[in-house]
Amino acid sequence: MSVAAGAAATPPLPEPPGLPEPLPEPAVEELRLETVLAALSDPLRLTIVRKLLLESEQFDHPCGWFGLDRPKSSLTHHFKALREAGVTRQRQYGLERRSHVRVEDLNSRFPGLLNLVAAWQPHV
Repeated sequence: MSVAAGAAATPPLPEPPGLPEPLPEPAVEELRLETVLAALSDPLRLTIVRKLLLESEQFDHPCGWFGLDRPKSSLTHHFKALREAGVTRQRQYGLERRSHVRVEDLNSRFPGLLNLVAAWQPHV
């Protein structure tokens, strides 16, 4: 069973107490396949989501956790694109934004999509 499917099969972990409110994002019923696929069409964004699906151990992850060698402005753009498409949820912790994949929401709208993302192999 894949990570994404396993995440959907088990009840979601409760959110830790005291979390900041999520930044603006589309509601589950507003998620559009073409918008999600457009966000995932960029290899860097696909890598970000795949890493979150396969290696995530905490609720939210800061940009530095990903180990990406890109300018901060570029990473900000990519994380914003994922959030605005509804792929990730971001929260503001002081000056830092942290992200996680909206697994339950995406699996309910587009069954199997996250399994494909988890199985994707970056072209090296």
